[in-house]
Amino acid sequence: MGWGDLGVYGEPSKETPNLDWMASQGMLLPDFYSANPLCSPSRAALMSGRLPIRNGFYTTNDHARNAYTPQKIVGGIPDSEILLPEVLQNLGYRSKIIGKWHLGQQAQYLPLVHGFDEWFGAPNCHFGPYDDKSQPNIPVYNGTVMVGRYYEDFLIDKKTGESNLTQIYIKEALNFLELQANKQQPFFLYWAVDATHEPVYASKMFLGTSQRGLYGDAVRELDSGVGQILQKVKELGLANDTLVIFSSDNGGATYAKEMGGSNGPFLCGKETTYEGGMREPTIAYWPGRIPPGVVSHQLGSLMDLFTTFITLAGGKVPTDRVIDGIDLSPSLFKQAVNDRPIFYYRGDEMMAVRWQMYKAHFWTWTNSQKEFEHGTDFCPGQVIDGVTTHEQMNHTTDPLLFHLGRDPGEKYMIRSNTEEYRQVMPKIMKIVADHKENLQPGEPQLNLCDESVMNWAPPGCDKINKCLQPPKSNPYNCTWVH
Repeated sequence: MGWGDLGVYGEPSKETPNLDWMASQGMLLPDFYSANPLCSPSRAALMSGRLPIRNGFYTTNDHARNAYTPQKIVGGIPDSEILLPEVLQNLGYRSKIIGKWHLGQQAQYLPLVHGFDEWFGAPNCHFGPYDDKSQPNIPVYNGTVMVGRYYEDFLIDKKTGESNLTQIYIKEALNFLELQANKQQPFFLYWAVDATHEPVYASKMFLGTSQRGLYGDAVRELDSGVGQILQKVKELGLANDTLVIFSSDNGGATYAKEMGGSNGPFLCGKETTYEGGMREPTIAYWPGRIPPGVVSHQLGSLMDLFTTFITLAGGKVPTDRVIDGIDLSPSLFKQAVNDRPIFYYRGDEMMAVRWQMYKAHFWTWTNSQKEFEHGTDFCPGQVIDGVTTHEQMNHTTDPLLFHLGRDPGEKYMIRSNTEEYRQVMPKIMKIVADHKENLQPGEPQLNLCDESVMNWAPPGCDKINKCLQPPKSNPYNCTWVH
């Protein structure tokens, strides 16, 4: 979802009443970011509190390329990473993930191996349908075993956009909440639904109900799900003891046009390190702790949820590694603003840095000229000379500087011969130098692909007659075009 997809963020059709209500009763965080402009690295950062360059969710096959976890990927979240549910599990919390995992589909990478107690969802995107010969359809898991496959047992009609998946995910969430409340069991629920990711889908009751077409239908259904979850938390008497965060893994996919969402006033979208690719619509809700109707301009990141949740649960954040996430408690409860930078990475390259209201681009590019000429445009209708480049441009000796308060769309460069540039840039360069001096990249997990590791025979496939014969192993370097 994009920053501009919610009514409270300015979407004119205002079709997200539950999320808008959540913001009115909680805190809006308009300066909140993902740790990457693409799904898998962003989720790895959320779970580990660490930049993808540290936790290994990047590729070195080519410079500054986005990479993720299609089902042919060999790698996944390393055992050496300490994930949020692992820490919470040791503190007595019961954790469940509902929806997309996306941190590796081989057995050693799945959620229940990394701290989650329950899972209902899939290891990969809901792409397909596939023929189960050259490529298997994506499995859906309930716990440690698969219970079916997308397009076979869990239907998605690509012609009409109809699918009941979101309703299934809502029911799973409500049941989980009831069970934990009955047991008086502390819990962590990661509701990772994916209806707004192409191919976009919605259930029959929501199809055709939005002014925004199928994408709007999907947003309305997700909004309804959030409303039901918040209502259930209230009914169970848990509202005053529960912190709820809504956010997104990356910006709206502008290349998908009307199926890709809105990034509001920001430049470009998913896959890019411009504001539209990484600034996320974020709301925090906790009655009695977070005052209603407040706005925080704290620079926040999905990685901060790692540190914040552990701190609030009474745990200790790991000290044997660099944790990039900060504790947001002072911002959430006391409206404090902590001065910290935001780093924008694309693959193995630090592309940009935000400090206070300033953003400096050290590298720029959207996507290749060849790809653009074949119809893939990451910045449709947005051409900024020297900024939205179709080749990788190195600005490390003379970074491009913008003021995001005066210019949220990154349209008007602050020239290097101005006093403002001369005052600001040395401070940003010092931040970057310190960051790179202390950077120890993790082992890249997204370099190798192999058709034999795809979802041919997941655990439990034999019980439902869904096992497929894998091909012989033939590992090769993945090709990442973005």
